[in-house]
Amino acid sequence: MHTPENINKQIVNLAIPNIISNFSVPLLGAVDTALMGRLESEHYLGAVGIGGIIFSFIYWGFGFLRMATTGLTAQAFGENDIPECGRLLLRATCIGIIASLFLFGFQWQFANVSFHLINASPEVEDLARTYFHIRISAAPATLCLHAFHGVFLGLQNAHYPMLLTVVVNLVNIVLNLIFVQTLGMKVEGVALATVIAQYIGLLLAILLFWRRYRSILRVWDFREVLVFSKLKRFLSISGDIFIRTCCLVFSHAFFMSKSAALGDTFLAINTILLQFVNILSYAIDGFAFAAESLIGKYKGAQDMPNLKRTTRRVFFWAFLFGGVIMLMFLVSGEGLLHLFTNQMPLIEGAKPYLIWIIVAPVINVAAYIWDGIFLGATASKALRNSVIVSTGLFLSSIYLLMPLGNHGLWGALTLLLVSRGVSLTVLAPKYLFRLDATEKT
Repeated sequence: MHTPENINKQIVNLAIPNIISNFSVPLLGAVDTALMGRLESEHYLGAVGIGGIIFSFIYWGFGFLRMATTGLTAQAFGENDIPECGRLLLRATCIGIIASLFLFGFQWQFANVSFHLINASPEVEDLARTYFHIRISAAPATLCLHAFHGVFLGLQNAHYPMLLTVVVNLVNIVLNLIFVQTLGMKVEGVALATVIAQYIGLLLAILLFWRRYRSILRVWDFREVLVFSKLKRFLSISGDIFIRTCCLVFSHAFFMSKSAALGDTFLAINTILLQFVNILSYAIDGFAFAAESLIGKYKGAQDMPNLKRTTRRVFFWAFLFGGVIMLMFLVSGEGLLHLFTNQMPLIEGAKPYLIWIIVAPVINVAAYIWDGIFLGATASKALRNSVIVSTGLFLSSIYLLMPLGNHGLWGALTLLLVSRGVSLTVLAPKYLFRLDATEKT
């Protein structure tokens, strides 16, 4: 049995690469925001913000290709069923390719519905449509990368996902600078840079898998990938995660829609402030990803003592790290605003709402970490139900708090995170900490 010290070491060894890779994601968003925030009109900033939300809805919706794959692969690894790890990769990539064809075929319908739901000005919508129809061509690469990330993490390998994410985002940033600053492109440059970077990332993922794990491919045949019971379980867990993710992305899209309804200036302000939230979530998700890998492994091995011990230790590290980020936002929040825009009206307009950003690191930790723990244990129905309830509370509160203006929007968004953390804490004893725990729809 692993000692507490070994548990800490495993958490840190998995979390640090995940934190490094995750920090490169908001860095990319920050560069996009900074480049658009320095153009002559705030419409460009709003367009990239809305375009990013739409793709969050699409790609996060298919995030089950990583999340379900991580938990199931980690459990197979814990059971020492290595061939199943390879089968899971092929199941996930096949679903990703089929989903990409679906997105290509219905891209105009997706765009029309999205822009109907998001109440942006005609100028912002026109620019965001340009961004959308370029970036959608990255769908096959993006969805297949989800699958590779999931398998690598399930195999307790956080270094390959770190390498992939850092390379993809650095390539994306360099191309952004070339296309926007050197070639004079605007939103189309940001979108094209993302497309190219995603395909480079997919090629690198294939090379990395072949380099270290090609032996897995020699011990199973394709017919085993389509075993009904295994495929049914994968699709069932994926369906729950899909609903969970759609609820979360819908909530953020609704938040942006209500921001746009307050005016283009508030849309731009909240686009900037959400970069702070992204920095926080990706940082804490480093520990959540570590929890997915370890909880899945211990569940597969039926090792309940270490599953419980890992849960406690992951929360300790996450709250400690969250406290450090809170101090950083408290001390440097106003200064960080200047990194995202040089437009003083936007900077001054954002300052009154920094309080929501300062308290977020401690308030949001429980939701982020429980997500990782429940995903690693593939307790997907409980996760799904928690988010459905929390989303209903968010939508109710946003209408009650809208008279408070932008403070009301941020209050409702904070309540969404609090509700997720509390509900999952209540559900944990039933769905996680019993070897005979089963989920009921």
